[in-house]
Amino acid sequence: MITPAVPEIIEEEIESAVDSRNEALPALRELGPPDLVHLVKQSIKSGNKQSGVYHHVTGIDASSSASLAAYVNTITYNPNDKSSKVVSGLYCCYNAFSRVDMRVDVKIPGGVESYCIDERGDKRVASDALWMETFLCGVLRAYAYADDGSGESIKKIIGVRRFDPITSTEMEHKFLDAAERLFFKGPQLGSEPEVQVPNNVSNHLTTGLINYIHTTGRYTSGINLFEKLRSRDMEVSSLLARVMLSADEEVQAVRLLHDAIAKLPMDYSLLDCQATFCQGKGRLDWALECAKRGVTAAPSEFATWAKLAEVYVALEQWDLALLTLNSCPMFTYQEKDLPRMPEAARILLPVLPESMLDEIDEVSGTYDEVHPSLRKLHAAGYKGTFLKAYSILTEVTAKIGWDQLLRVRSQVFVMEEEYRSEKQTTSTTRTSHPNASTTALRGTPSPGITSANSDGHPDGDAYSHLDDEDTLNEKQSSPTSPADSATIADKSIEKPEHTITSEVVKSGNDDSPDAAKANSKYTQFHNKRLCERWLDNHFMVLYEDLRIYTIWRTDMARAQSESSDYRKSAEEWEILGGLAERLHHFPEAVEAYQACLRVKFSPKAMKGVLKMYELQGRSGEMLQVLIRLITWQYRWYSEFSPTLLRTVRKLIETEGAVKVRSIVQATSLPQPVLDLTHRYVELCVAFRSNGTEA
Repeated sequence: MITPAVPEIIEEEIESAVDSRNEALPALRELGPPDLVHLVKQSIKSGNKQSGVYHHVTGIDASSSASLAAYVNTITYNPNDKSSKVVSGLYCCYNAFSRVDMRVDVKIPGGVESYCIDERGDKRVASDALWMETFLCGVLRAYAYADDGSGESIKKIIGVRRFDPITSTEMEHKFLDAAERLFFKGPQLGSEPEVQVPNNVSNHLTTGLINYIHTTGRYTSGINLFEKLRSRDMEVSSLLARVMLSADEEVQAVRLLHDAIAKLPMDYSLLDCQATFCQGKGRLDWALECAKRGVTAAPSEFATWAKLAEVYVALEQWDLALLTLNSCPMFTYQEKDLPRMPEAARILLPVLPESMLDEIDEVSGTYDEVHPSLRKLHAAGYKGTFLKAYSILTEVTAKIGWDQLLRVRSQVFVMEEEYRSEKQTTSTTRTSHPNASTTALRGTPSPGITSANSDGHPDGDAYSHLDDEDTLNEKQSSPTSPADSATIADKSIEKPEHTITSEVVKSGNDDSPDAAKANSKYTQFHNKRLCERWLDNHFMVLYEDLRIYTIWRTDMARAQSESSDYRKSAEEWEILGGLAERLHHFPEAVEAYQACLRVKFSPKAMKGVLKMYELQGRSGEMLQVLIRLITWQYRWYSEFSPTLLRTVRKLIETEGAVKVRSIVQATSLPQPVLDLTHRYVELCVAFRSNGTEA
């Protein structure tokens, strides 16, 4: 069995990495950082000289001290290092349930000592119950820190070996048994950033379970688990229904949702599941009622408001979609518990011989040449609730255009200019102001909002898409110089006027001394709302995205009309691909990703191309991309990517394991490289996925 190479981060001072981990223990919030493996090496020539090296790892069986000691023993011998030998090793694995760091200290030669360190730094005995908790945390961390194929997670932490924690049905049974025993302790682990308050069905344990089930396709095992848990708590019905729907057992899922909601009518997880199902079936009227009830049941949760906004977008009720988006409770994004290590003396990143492939190791000197304007795209850094909200806003823009979005915005929200003007002519007539949130729930559209045609475009003077064929033809007929591209973008993309945010109204810094009294008397604003500052900022960020996108497409059209080359560095193409993808211009995104790959290999660009092949059902091309992505993952010490494993499993379900193996084997690449992909197929066979029977 091929395993990734072992990276080595050499310390300035011995055990400084362990000391840093000890200091970080009180600050850990959720699942904790990846496991730390620390080795002490002694020089063979001078016996007194010692050095400390370490690396991080996920996916190792942490059910006992013996399994962790076994891992340490596997890395004590390095055939490339003839000048030193390992004299001791320390394996550190965080138990997020009990908030202790489990330690296994291996002396070579000598014995093995296991213990745990609490947040105060005190040494405690490692019991069997603690080891079961640690095992479950280890599996969840393996999924939480796994890379999705784009390389983003791999680049965050240097020198992490990623293993598949569940490689057999026996290990699966062990995992699900531990999950069943500790299920109702799940809220202690925290939750995804979109969830404000972790509960029994929304936490890192349930996220890991659902991720595992969807990755491996082991729906029957998931259904059996949640059936048993449902007998103890009816709330688990939402998880059971989601797994049933994924397993194509829709009739049973609908019956389950009906019965569960009859008993728990205000459970927002059940209502969200029902709304998603109705939305997928095209019954938007039913989905709308479910989404409204979900908001009523959990008004402080982002997910319920986001679902309601999505339904309004599908219904083409743009004003209510913006009002709902404005009502979303936004949460500060909390990064995972990443390790904070001291500065290293040296870093050794060996390459696994089996993962050596010229095209993924190719180096280009132009890769780091990036125009400053592309570096300043703030939307690329959005995460959590802000990323989801921005995605909904860009979806609206893609459907109705930027100009129409600004019109809807000005009819829904109080704009800065009209607010200042109205202040000067304030009426003394007191009017009542309906609440934005209740307006969105009632579904009463604001007057004057332009309706939409059946094709999704607004009536009247609608704004055409940025990459509209007529626009591009016009650009091609009248070539422009690169210097004029920004001017054209500024003319075609109107810069949004600022809205008045609630902070401005409440600040009391208005010019008029009677401003506080006047704010409740604005007669022309009785159908308008105050825009939240974050949403107002989203419009400005979206404007900048659209401006850069338009400059890019204008320059591309000019180059085509002049039959000249349009050159960018690989990283610039990658950024432009991400920009187009954010704006829901998928063909243009793939075009940029393909241009990036012509310059240099990029896992992010390759994954973008994989999406296109998947949508087109081109299995042969998909496998060619998968081979390279899997090889790149091994190159950077990762043998496990749930996203890539899921893609391989779906291919096998469609084409069959025999055909997939044949296509892979027929590829003209080195056999060791092909064997890496064969291992993913073998995993699907071990789990008896559909298509592996033959």
